[in-house]
Amino acid sequence: MTILITAASGQLGRLAIDALLARGVPAEDIRAGARTPAKLAGIAAGVQVVELDYDRPATIAAAVEGSDAVLLISSNEVGRRVAQHQAVIDAAVAAGVARFVYTSAPFATTSQLILAPEHKATEEAIAASGLAATILRNNWYTENYAGAIGVAAATGVLLGSAGSGSVASASRADFAAAAAAVLIEPGHLGQVYELAGDTAWTLDELAAAMSTVTGAAIEYRDVTTEEHIAALVAAGVDAGTAGFLAGIDANIKAGDLAFTDGTLARLIARPTTPLVDGLKAAVAGPS
Repeated sequence: MTILITAASGQLGRLAIDALLARGVPAEDIRAGARTPAKLAGIAAGVQVVELDYDRPATIAAAVEGSDAVLLISSNEVGRRVAQHQAVIDAAVAAGVARFVYTSAPFATTSQLILAPEHKATEEAIAASGLAATILRNNWYTENYAGAIGVAAATGVLLGSAGSGSVASASRADFAAAAAAVLIEPGHLGQVYELAGDTAWTLDELAAAMSTVTGAAIEYRDVTTEEHIAALVAAGVDAGTAGFLAGIDANIKAGDLAFTDGTLARLIARPTTPLVDGLKAAVAGPS
């Protein structure tokens, strides 16, 4: 069985390959697709490396051909994802792919999450295609906060506008392990899984976890959305990105990332990575 991982040079893609290998999938049965194959230098010996550019359908068709299963890792190009994902879906249909897995967003079809619309459209396209598919609605990655740790430690403040809203994050390795499970185990086709960490935490608790990781005293300071955007812009963040980041905090405040029911832990047959451990690993970087 040949398993294709799209966006394989990204962090989640590499971890998905590692998870498949850890579960005993032969390296030669794994196909790693990337826009720039050279970025996959150093990948496990035997893994097939192929070009796969979401904006070049011919490369997608060639990468998908002969694949029995495909993990479509959502593009990181917000605003362009639907067309890019559709190209992979179309190639999978043409190639007769028997198992299709997509990394979506929490409650994508009903959520107010700022990232949800493109995931909703992709899920609808998968359903319309007739592919035998599994949808993995991944909650927030703990690593998303790694970049904020240095500033928080230096200033003693984690600034945000999420109020007392909570986030049920997990590590990328946890989500990658779940993807590996549904790619090779029976019984997952047709399922939509809401995946999240075992414990939801507030930004006050995130600040405390950052304090533990860094040894610095860090407190969470909650501000209005407008104040949050202004502070980010003043720190050099462009207005569009500042609005996006504050929008995520608004989603957190509204409860859009709070749901957890243990599904992720059940799929990976272990507890999800605790917040402090996930932050420590993110700060340490690849081993």
